[in-house]
Amino acid sequence: MPKRTRWIVLHHYVRSKLLRMTQRIDDAATRTRYLIVLHADRSVPKAQIARALGCCRQTVDRVIDRYNELGEAGLLDRREDNGQRRADKLYVSTLKWILESSPRVFCHRRPTWTHQLLIETAATYTGVRISKRTMGRVLADLKVRRGRPKPLAPCPWPARRRNRVISAVKRLIQNLPPSEVALWEDEADIDLNPRIGLDYMLPGTQRTVMTPGKNVKRYLAGAMDATSDRVMWVSGDRKNSSLFIAMLKKLLERYPHAKVIHVICDNYTIHDSRQTRTWLAEQGRRIKLHFLPPYCPDDNQIERAIWREMHANVTVNHCCETIDELMREVVWWLMSHNRRLQSKKAA
Repeated sequence: MPKRTRWIVLHHYVRSKLLRMTQRIDDAATRTRYLIVLHADRSVPKAQIARALGCCRQTVDRVIDRYNELGEAGLLDRREDNGQRRADKLYVSTLKWILESSPRVFCHRRPTWTHQLLIETAATYTGVRISKRTMGRVLADLKVRRGRPKPLAPCPWPARRRNRVISAVKRLIQNLPPSEVALWEDEADIDLNPRIGLDYMLPGTQRTVMTPGKNVKRYLAGAMDATSDRVMWVSGDRKNSSLFIAMLKKLLERYPHAKVIHVICDNYTIHDSRQTRTWLAEQGRRIKLHFLPPYCPDDNQIERAIWREMHANVTVNHCCETIDELMREVVWWLMSHNRRLQSKKAA
């Protein structure tokens, strides 16, 4: 068997020092250069070193030549010789300031940011122009993500009135007597046509989602206990006053001994229709409705805790062929939510 070539010969003291350095270095590229030298000292073939460390054969040759010429100094990052970094702290802080607003604020016609648009805008304020690759690296360091914006509608109420209503609801929940309960109530639409959402895909591929063509809808009315987060629901073919009243009836069955059931809901018409008011009058004062400010979905806790998670786990990119199959998946997820709460309580 032919004897392997020892590309680098290290003294045992130097070898120990390089091993310690590989454990301290944070930069992955510099650590790889140290590992190349340590592998070359053990007579590992260059091609095998390249495969083991995920680099090319030319990189192995270059690192070995630099070490033989300069020693450990040849393994250090030489980018410091390039001069001052173009994407310095001032540039990064300016970029963060730019990303806080949309391109329209900076007189661009395009409504969304691209790497090139960020480069041009940042160059206007800093006088520094960087490459697209450098911009991608700066955005990664800032942990900037490319996500889907959330649609909002302006609340027509004055800020003082809105804050007063929200504070009253919070005080109600905090000071709730043991003989009363409070629940967040809202409705959700279930569409047979799947909602298209983000998903992980292999390079060069695109996942497909089959749609049934003709959409079919069902509706859920749900109520989440403000103290335990347990959810109750009813379903229907239409989102009308009958669906809301069916939800209220279920609350009366679920809390038969509660003196007052506080239901916190939005200003949707079915919550304050003539049919709903007539039914509530027949029940006396056992159910009391508390209306949130209009166009403020984030103030209704069931929106984020239940409906958003339900859509993310069930309806987005779903592959159900019928609405009944989809509704079974929805009900299974809601029941799983309650089971998770029960398990946490028992633990």
